[in-house]
Amino acid sequence: MSVLDLARPEIRTLQPYSSARMEAAGGQIMLNANESAWEPMGDAGAGCNRYPDPQPEALLQPMASLYGVEREQLFVGRGSDEAIDLLVRAFCRAGQDAIIIQPPTFGMYAVSARIQNAAVIEVPLASDFSLDVQALLAAVTPAVKLVFICTPNNPSGRSIPRADIVQIAQALTGKALLVVDEAYVEFSDEGSVADLIGRYDNLAVLRTLSKAWALAGARIGSLLANAEVIALIRRIMPPYPLPSPCIAAAVAELSPSGQATARENIAIVREQRETMRAALCRLSGVREVLPSDANFLAVRFDDAGTIYQRLLQAAIVVRDIRRYPQLQDALRITIGTPEENARVLTVLNETGT
Repeated sequence: MSVLDLARPEIRTLQPYSSARMEAAGGQIMLNANESAWEPMGDAGAGCNRYPDPQPEALLQPMASLYGVEREQLFVGRGSDEAIDLLVRAFCRAGQDAIIIQPPTFGMYAVSARIQNAAVIEVPLASDFSLDVQALLAAVTPAVKLVFICTPNNPSGRSIPRADIVQIAQALTGKALLVVDEAYVEFSDEGSVADLIGRYDNLAVLRTLSKAWALAGARIGSLLANAEVIALIRRIMPPYPLPSPCIAAAVAELSPSGQATARENIAIVREQRETMRAALCRLSGVREVLPSDANFLAVRFDDAGTIYQRLLQAAIVVRDIRRYPQLQDALRITIGTPEENARVLTVLNETGT
C-alpha cells in the first residue's frame, strides 16, 4: 500500500497549476508572467518585480542539508501553518475524514481541520503532559487520516520520546500519516526524527525557521516527508508561496556565519531557560514551573490573571494559556535575552508573587 492511498483521490489526480516561473527556466528576457520590467523603489537589486521561484534551489539545498533529507523530501512554505493546512486539504475529505490531536497543543491543527470540515478527535495528554500511546492508537478509526504530535509540546514544553514516535509510526502504517511538529526541537536533547522518514513512508515532520533561527517575520516553514507526499503537497501549493526578501533572509541565516550565530543564541536560550526555571521556582506565589525542552517555560501561579496584568503594566507581554486544558493557572514565558529575563524576575519580585 502506498502512503498516497490515504490521500484524497481527487487530489492525487489533480492537474496542478503551472506557474509562469516554472516555465521560465533559462530565460533572460522575461515576458511570460505579465510582470513589471522595472524594479520598485527601494528594491536594491532584490528583483521584487519578478515572481520568485516557488521552491527556490538556493534555499532548498541548505535546508535539506540542515535537516538531513533529500531535496525531494522537502517542501518549503509560509511557516508551518501552510504545511499543516496543505496536509489537511490533501488528506481529509470534508465531512468524512478526521485528525487526532493531543490537547493541550498547538491550535492550528484543529483550526485547519475545522476549516476543511474534518473532524477533530482529542486524546488528552496525561496529567504530567506525557503522551498516552495506547490511548492514542485506540482512538484511531478508518476516518483518521492525520495524527499530529507536537514535540517539544507547545504550550507545556515537554518532549515525546523517540521510542514512542517509532511505536506510533509503526502502528499507523497503512492507516494514517503521522505528522510530528518539531518547531522547538533545536532547544531539546531529544533530537529530530527526520532520519526515520526513509524507514516510514507515513511519517512527516514539520520544521520552522521562526524560533531558533530568528526568522518569525520571514515566515519560512517546511515539511519533511516521503518524496511522494512532498510531490502531492506541491500539487496544491500556492503558485508563489515564498516572497523574494524572505528567501534572501533565509539563505543568509543558513550561511555558515548565520548558522554559527544561531547556534550561539540557542546555547544562550538553553542556559537562560535553566536560570529562569530555578529563579521562578524560588518565588512565592509560583506553584510550579513545568519541565521544558523548548524556548519557553509554562509557569503555574496562585493568581495567574493578576500576574499577567502586573507584567503587562511593566510593558512585559507573556502568553496567557489559562484557556488550555490542565493549564488554567498558567502563563507561558518565552526565554528572552538575559537582560529581558532579569527584568521579568525583577517585576515578579517587586509585585510580591
